[in-house]
Amino acid sequence: MALDHYPETRLLRNVPGVGPVTSLAYILTLEDPHRFRKSRELGACLGLVPRTDQSGAHDPQLHITKTGDSYLRRLLVQSAQYILGPFGPDCDLRRWGLKLAERGGKSAKKRAIVAVARKLAVLLHHLWKNGEVYDPFYQSAQLPTELPQPSAKEVAIAPA
Repeated sequence: MALDHYPETRLLRNVPGVGPVTSLAYILTLEDPHRFRKSRELGACLGLVPRTDQSGAHDPQLHITKTGDSYLRRLLVQSAQYILGPFGPDCDLRRWGLKLAERGGKSAKKRAIVAVARKLAVLLHHLWKNGEVYDPFYQSAQLPTELPQPSAKEVAIAPA
């Protein structure tokens, strides 16, 4: 059904961990990619953002809001668990999630999984809206490969 009636699912299935069920549920739940002005707004719609309860200098870290479609949220979390798991392929999303999980804390791995799920939802929306092909190392390619060399003037000014 995904290939016959919804060919855009093929574009989303290029992302590791996203299969036909997840991509079809994503497209059927959101219906229109232009429904959101920015892809970042999607995390709040799916309930993958932390609750806020700020009071003065007190800003506790709370659970996610869990608004929106619970089935799609569950599928995205399962995809994020695959990406961060032992069989997940190396990509920028996995590296980012593992670095987030290393920060420690009581439930760092769980927070990292939800954060990767949120980022995955934003990534899928961006790919669907713009029709781009998934590049697993897009962020790494954007970083400069070499540090800029200091000019002769900067070297003469620097103390030895």
